Order: sequence, then structure tokens, then C-alpha cells
Amino acid sequence: MKRFVLFDLDGTLLNSMPYHARAWMEVLEKYGIPFEERDVYINEGALEFEVVKKIFESKGISVDEKFFNELFKEQKKIFKTKYSSFVKPYPGVVELLEDLKTKGKRLALVTSSHKEVLGEVVSSELLNFFDVVLTGDSTNRRKPHPEPYLKALSFLKAPKEDAVVVENSPAGVHSAKNAGLFCIAITTTLEPEYLCPPADLIVENHEKLREVLLNGKKERI
Repeated sequence: MKRFVLFDLDGTLLNSMPYHARAWMEVLEKYGIPFEERDVYINEGALEFEVVKKIFESKGISVDEKFFNELFKEQKKIFKTKYSSFVKPYPGVVELLEDLKTKGKRLALVTSSHKEVLGEVVSSELLNFFDVVLTGDSTNRRKPHPEPYLKALSFLKAPKEDAVVVENSPAGVHSAKNAGLFCIAITTTLEPEYLCPPADLIVENHEKLREVLLNGKKERI
């Protein structure tokens, strides 16, 4: 029953990951880079270049930072123009955020998506629930580095022991745990074995997440 709740966005609050994956697949196919949709899910949000470099090297591809930034720019363009209109909050997300605010919780949105993408997929109604919104282009370091969550804590003036993070990706979970935070992982895109450890708890869906955040009920570790 923490007072501060910090949420990831893509795959956690929004059903956006299949569409991000499609955009990445289109870009990578153009350059003959062998990625599958599941690869995108496993590496979601991992935008620190040293991490990206290792991901590509595991596929036998050598990339420099300039080339990756070009790929990322193309991916964002394809996502915005072709897929962003299909993105919606998962069922029950708006009601969950309403209930958390009614309970006096303070909320942060901590996403690897850039501000330009955020404006395409998140309504003002949803953004208004958050006391702090941090996008990927507002931090010097990206997930799995702890900076995004540490910066959100600083803005919220929140003690670590009174905060909880909700994530759906390995990079996000590691970012939260590297920041010293309790982390709940939701299995919207990946099975539990990809998330726990190091996640502290696993929830299967948003209904279970609601029970944990509002009632303190424990799910599986």
C-alpha cells in the first residue's frame, strides 16, 4: 500500500507494443536485420546504446550510435503515421488510475517513448492523472539505467520505501530495481520467467494489478 505509484507506459498502460513491434520490424527488414516480434518485446525500452549494441551483436550485426539513431527515427515515423491511431489503454486502466487518485496516491509516468510519440498515443484525460511525466528524451540515461525512476522520485519528492513501480519489460524492471524500488511486473507481453527475478511481484492482468495496488493483496513472487 505505497503512496507513490510509478507506471511504465507501453505494454503496461497501453496496448501499444504490437504496433511498436510492427514499426520496428518494417525498419529492420529494410536493412536485412533479422529480428522477430518477440525480440522487440524482450528488448522493449532498452535504449541505452551499450545495451542496444549488445542486442544487435547477438544477431551478428554491428551498429554504431549514429546508425541506431537513424533506425530509431525511422521507427518513430512509421509508428506515428501508420499505427498510433490503433493504440488504446488496456481495459480498466482509466478506472484504476481514477481509483488510485481517489485514494490519495501520487502518480508518475516513466516511459522510454519520446514526447513527440506520447502526444500521438496518450489522451489529455490519461495524462491528467499523473503528477509527473518523464519521457525518454527528458533523461540523460535510459532504461535499464536507474536514472528515469530516480528522476521521477526526485520530482515527486518520494522516499523509495513509499514507492512502487509497475513495469512489463526486462529493461524496465531492471531500471526500477537498479533504482532500489519495489517493482510489480505485469505479464501483458512476456512470461514471468523474463521478469522475475528481479521483479518483486508478478501480476497476470490489470484486474490483479488493481487488487495489489488498491488492497495490498499479494500475487506471486
